[in-house]
Amino acid sequence: MTEPAPRGRPSTGRAHRPPTIHDVAREAGVSRGTVSRVLQGGHNVSPAALEAVNAAIRRTGYVVNRHARSLVMQRSDSVAFLLTEPQELFFEDPNFNVLLRGCTRALAEHDIPLLLMIAGNEPERRRITRYIAAGHVGGVLLVSSHSGNPVVERLTQAQVPVVACGKPLGQRTHVAYVAADDREGARDMVRHLHRIGRRRIATVTGPQDTPGGVERLAGYRETLAELGLPYDERLVAEGDYTRAGGEAAAGRLLDRAPDLDAVFVASDLMADGALTALERAGRRVPEDIAVGGFDDSPIAASTRPPLTTVRQPWDRISDEMVRLLLSRIAGEDPAMVILPTELVVRQSA
Repeated sequence: MTEPAPRGRPSTGRAHRPPTIHDVAREAGVSRGTVSRVLQGGHNVSPAALEAVNAAIRRTGYVVNRHARSLVMQRSDSVAFLLTEPQELFFEDPNFNVLLRGCTRALAEHDIPLLLMIAGNEPERRRITRYIAAGHVGGVLLVSSHSGNPVVERLTQAQVPVVACGKPLGQRTHVAYVAADDREGARDMVRHLHRIGRRRIATVTGPQDTPGGVERLAGYRETLAELGLPYDERLVAEGDYTRAGGEAAAGRLLDRAPDLDAVFVASDLMADGALTALERAGRRVPEDIAVGGFDDSPIAASTRPPLTTVRQPWDRISDEMVRLLLSRIAGEDPAMVILPTELVVRQSA
């Protein structure tokens, strides 16, 4: 027989379950969002709601996890921007800098500094996850997580609030994330290439252990089927999101399918490399081969010719990642946000 809950605390019907933010909200008669704002410092909360939430916290015995408590109490008033890619890619790919800048700006509105951490190999990942799990930061914005990346599992096991950029692949735990609609963006690009008269449309994919790589290839395949075009393995080459990788992949496509008349490249950086390969092979862009990229990074406007691409809403991605992380720190459940992309037409296609 279960003992009655102590006076002033709600009976959960589950022995030993610690009170949650849901219990606090129910006890205070407010929304979970209001409780989250109180735990983040009480901004935009009425005095009556603030008093009700604080009273409910005392009655329920709710305790914020140590990472959230340290952040709210200003003992560890920082967040980590963790990039699990080789260091050289951080300096080569402008998307990472754009995202870092946006997250820094969004956190500054809450007076929270952002620490850049790069873990491109397993020893670095072990060392950095130990540091984070020890409570030195309040939460983590995780960028470029490959399938099976152990960092996600280690941080969630340590009860560290995490928000990923892109849907984490192959994870057993439920992780909050923010992503652009990679699949629909790819579909928009392939439809555009078809609309301007191209029929042998190739693609340079992203790595197939990353969410963007998987989703953009899926969008490419689905749209070929929608348009009545055959899927031909000779028209598909995997890249690695580097300029050199895009150049090498485009060279392989030309060797296997010299009659291709368009190529959708899964990142602007790789597309820049693909343009180099096409120029070396004597192919004119867009007269002989139309080229489309993905990201609308600063590179896209500086290529020759300027690159038709798919714009990712980097400012909104940054804002949503920070919003979800602050919610996770405050005890909210993991949430997912998928944002629309936009086709940007320039001279390459």
